[in-house]
Amino acid sequence: MRVRDGQETALPQVVAAEVPIALSYNGRSHVVMMGTPADLEDFAVGFSIAEGIVDDVDEIEDIACSDSGKGLRVSVAIPPAWAARIENQQRNLAGRTGCGLCGVTTIEQALRPLPRLPAGTPIAASAIAASLEALPAQQKINRETGAVHAAAFADRTGTLLAVREDIGRHNAFDKLIGAVARAGLDPADGFALITSRCSMEMVQKAATFGFPLLVAISAPTSLAIELAEGCGLTLVAFARGAKFNVYTHGERVSIDR
Repeated sequence: MRVRDGQETALPQVVAAEVPIALSYNGRSHVVMMGTPADLEDFAVGFSIAEGIVDDVDEIEDIACSDSGKGLRVSVAIPPAWAARIENQQRNLAGRTGCGLCGVTTIEQALRPLPRLPAGTPIAASAIAASLEALPAQQKINRETGAVHAAAFADRTGTLLAVREDIGRHNAFDKLIGAVARAGLDPADGFALITSRCSMEMVQKAATFGFPLLVAISAPTSLAIELAEGCGLTLVAFARGAKFNVYTHGERVSIDR
């Protein structure tokens, strides 16, 4: 029932789906995240790469998705040597919507070492503005529900090559990483955008996968800035069209004259 100026109207409405998604490796439960039931193979690949469980999409042997009736199960098969990496990680806890570090039990796990990103070719400010302008039209689920985040990959001209959505901002970014990896695209040939604040986990995911530049529509946190500075990531935030703030490694952003 919609109420406007004292008037009641009954009408149907599309809402964002939120379901438990259980992720397991080689038959062993790893984490349960609350998320949007779409692009689950992208999610499995992106989460695996972003969390350092595998180094490359080719190291994932199989992905099987099933409906348990109360939620979705995503079973990932990886080589035994890679499975050993997660033997001591105690992430088999429920991840609330938007949770990025649920189940991590030590400071060392939370602040894992990040690869140093190479310098690369600068990206024009106009390309960042173009990608921001194009993104809303690609947010199909959010256009209907107004309740989900998006993550996108743009090339150096600002053209969007991949967009993924989820109620969880971390999930959306994992799905994007999975989509880019499965498509064989080079993350260094463009930049990533997220429709959320930029916390340290988003910087970790971007750097681990190899995005040289991360654009956030909302604010960054102090630790996100610190980590981005340390690993060589260019962090742009408060991005609204042609207006944005560059917090780290501004040499990667060329200003159009």
